[in-house]
Amino acid sequence: MLQTDQQRNRGILKVLCGKIRQNTGPENAGKQVRKENMKIYNVTDPEFKKYGTVITHLDFSELVAALAKTPVTEGVVYEPSVASLEAVPLMKRLSETYYGEMPIQIGFCNGYNTKLNALEYHRDSEINVSTGDFVLLLGSRQDITEDFIYDTGKVEAFLVPAGVAVEVYATTLHYAPCRAFGLPFQVAVVLPKDTNLPLECAHQTDGPVTEDRLLAARNKWLIGHKDGGLDEGAYIGMIGENPEI
Repeated sequence: MLQTDQQRNRGILKVLCGKIRQNTGPENAGKQVRKENMKIYNVTDPEFKKYGTVITHLDFSELVAALAKTPVTEGVVYEPSVASLEAVPLMKRLSETYYGEMPIQIGFCNGYNTKLNALEYHRDSEINVSTGDFVLLLGSRQDITEDFIYDTGKVEAFLVPAGVAVEVYATTLHYAPCRAFGLPFQVAVVLPKDTNLPLECAHQTDGPVTEDRLLAARNKWLIGHKDGGLDEGAYIGMIGENPEI
C-alpha cells in the first residue's frame, strides 16, 4: 500500500523524535532545553512560520537532480557557487522573480553534520532544497542580546523532507544542516551573489563587541559556540550546550 507524503512525513517525525526525546518528566520542568528533549518539528508545522516558508509554486526537480551528482565527503563541505547547479533554468527564474532581479548564486552544503556549532544570518533570505531528508537547527536574530550573546536553549529543530524547498528568512539564525537517520545530506544553497566569499576589508577584532565583530565573510554574520570547532578568530558568543541531533 502506497503512503501519501503526509503519512510519510508523520512517520519520519515519529522516528526522529523518538530517537532524541528523553528526560522530559516533571523533574526537568523549567530546565534549559537540551538536545535530549529537543522536539523536531516539520517545516509544514505552524512553528516554522516565524523562521521561513515552504516554496510550493516553483519546480525544483531539475536542481535536485543536478545536486545529486555533487560529491559527498566526510565532515561538511560548502561551495557557494557551483556551475552545474547554476546551469539549471530555475536559476534565472529565481533571480528574476524570487530575488527581485538581484544576481544570485547556487551552491551546495554536503556532509554528515550532527551539531549546531554556530549560527549565522544574512541580510537576505536563503533557499534550501535537498536530495534527502535533513534537519535545520534554527533561532531568531531577535533573541541575540544587545551585547551579542545567544542562548542555545532557544534553538528549535525542523525536518525538511527530500525535495521540499524552503525559504529561510533573513531574520532567521541558521548554520550547516544536520543529517537524518545517519545518512549524509546534499543541500542546495541559494543566496545573493558573492555571499560567503572572503572579506576584502578590515573589520573589528577587539574592543567592545559590535555587529561588525560578527562579520565572518561577505553577507555572513556569525556567532559561534566554544565547542564548535570554528576557525581561529571566529566570534564566540553562545551560552549553553552545543545541541546535537
